[in-house]
Amino acid sequence: MSELVAVVTGAGRGAGRGIASALAARGWKVYGTGRTITEPPPGGVAVRLDHADDGAVAALFDRIRRDDGRLDLLVNNAAAISNRLVDPKPFWEKPLELADVLNVGLRSAYVASWYAAPLLVEAERGLIAFTSSPGSVCYMHGPAYGAQKAGVDKMAADMAVDFAGTGVSTASIWMGILLTEQLRAA
Repeated sequence: MSELVAVVTGAGRGAGRGIASALAARGWKVYGTGRTITEPPPGGVAVRLDHADDGAVAALFDRIRRDDGRLDLLVNNAAAISNRLVDPKPFWEKPLELADVLNVGLRSAYVASWYAAPLLVEAERGLIAFTSSPGSVCYMHGPAYGAQKAGVDKMAADMAVDFAGTGVSTASIWMGILLTEQLRAA
């Protein structure tokens, strides 16, 4: 079998960078995406990409089809996480921009999955993983964050139904507290 190929969205920092680096260290070719990504994981490819741009996402998966002819794993991790998210104020006293997590996090996961699905189905194997958290079932950081995490959990469950019999699986992973740059700064 040739080299395994993965896409990790939101790989410019935090959990995404850690996931991309771990996969690359195990011999995967990793396309790490993000608006601010500057360095690829070892042996990987950094793709500066705004996941709000559906055309740019389409171009990424066209590139993977052309250059690699396969995809084995999509990790939907991109999210718009603000430092204000952990502010203890009620949601109406926080910036409206915190709702961006519903587009970059929920919608972008759907779009990336939509473009990845044909590659995965053609191979009759593969995985789409969504990064989530317990915030999907309990109060954590406010309603926009909780709705986004509950949404990706539901998306993973419903996509599993659509992928039945194809060899493609989905999973939503509750990662818990991670020692990221953002947490260290806090």
